[in-house]
Amino acid sequence: MGVSGSGKSTVGMSLAERLGLPYAEADDFHPPANVAKMAAGHPLDDEDRAPWLDAIADWIAGRAGQGGVVSCSALRRRYRDRLRAAAPDLFFLHLTAAPELIATRLSSRAGHFMPAGLLGSQLETLEALEDDERGAAVPVDGGPDAVVERALALLPH
Repeated sequence: MGVSGSGKSTVGMSLAERLGLPYAEADDFHPPANVAKMAAGHPLDDEDRAPWLDAIADWIAGRAGQGGVVSCSALRRRYRDRLRAAAPDLFFLHLTAAPELIATRLSSRAGHFMPAGLLGSQLETLEALEDDERGAAVPVDGGPDAVVERALALLPH
């Protein structure tokens, strides 16, 4: 979980490969109207996110007993609760970084529908993991391999 540009896709794919699990990219679950809205520079609201979160939750539920890795912003507690309803043992890795690093990453990224201008709204929306949520914060400074190693060390065994 984390804001756009935090490395969710890169870390998620690598983590899934290291764990020998399937990977799903949450962006692929967005209906076309959501993608168009974000591409036009407008943040999604809870109504926009509902079918998207339900589709991700369905994927997670379909992996019950087998495992999987899905990258998803999951910015609010209620979004994570919605996903956790599909899999109560769901573990969140919150990829964290200074806003300046995220902004630099977003400005250099090509071919993605999420404009850098929406970073502010994502940071305002972001609710960090709470003490009663299964998960851990993972700083994303350093290269992807270092981040994956940190993530692996934090996963429950």
